[in-house]
Amino acid sequence: MKIRKAVIPAAGYGTRVLPATKAMPKEMIPIVDKPAIQYNVEEAVRSGIEEICIVLSRGKNVVEDHFDRAPELEEKLKDGGEAKAELLESVIYAAKCAKITYVRQQEQLGLGHAIMQAKNFVGGEPFAVLYGDDVIIGEDPCCAQVCRAFEQLGKGAVAIKEVSDEFIVKYSSMKCEYIKDNLYNITDMIEKPTLETKFSNFSILGRCALPNEVFDILENLPKGAGGEYQLTDAMKVLALRDGMTGVDFTGKRYDMGNKFGILMANIDVGLKHPETAENLKAYIKEISKNL
Repeated sequence: MKIRKAVIPAAGYGTRVLPATKAMPKEMIPIVDKPAIQYNVEEAVRSGIEEICIVLSRGKNVVEDHFDRAPELEEKLKDGGEAKAELLESVIYAAKCAKITYVRQQEQLGLGHAIMQAKNFVGGEPFAVLYGDDVIIGEDPCCAQVCRAFEQLGKGAVAIKEVSDEFIVKYSSMKCEYIKDNLYNITDMIEKPTLETKFSNFSILGRCALPNEVFDILENLPKGAGGEYQLTDAMKVLALRDGMTGVDFTGKRYDMGNKFGILMANIDVGLKHPETAENLKAYIKEISKNL
């Protein structure tokens, strides 16, 4: 069954990048000239997703404003003629690039709880999840890779990569066996393991394609790591029951809930952006002399 809908959970506090996120949602932190969440929306669209639900929390109305029309700004840019035409196009595109629905998570009780808020939006269909903290940039959209795996193999699929011990205890750990190409069969998983309880150094990084029955699991799920309702715990049930597919994805992932991840994303994108590439290269070469 083709996946048409995607959920982007974006209700977290952004505590790892305070004070920047005291008044501004971390999802609106820019990567050069676009907020992080727009990269995820565009990735979903490039993956064939037709409808997107963004899960927000109180104080994040600016995300809705970003994907809305801005008549006054648009008129101002129109008055600028040809010189402002490209900017006008980019502003209008942000508002028209996707069909977006918003729901609110009134309490921050974990990723699993956030996904539950989108149950009515999803209806009875399978759906994709693009974690709000994770921007993944590559020629083949990561969301498309996990959706293809779901559609071809008929079971839940997650984007995975091997990470260091430093990060495996902060993320999740997969019990998996190699199938072929970049695909693995996942038979168990654990959220935020210790080094003693980890299955492997393969972790889920930011993208899932899930069957609709995950909602039935989430509704009866006890709190897990950190006293929160963990989506990983629900996917563990699927993995134990049916198996899941791990996709060792192509593309580069940036953790936008992490200060260094934000810096990396801006440098890498800045080195390819036509307006900043040459100046940034020259600047890096200059300061590297003193490093």
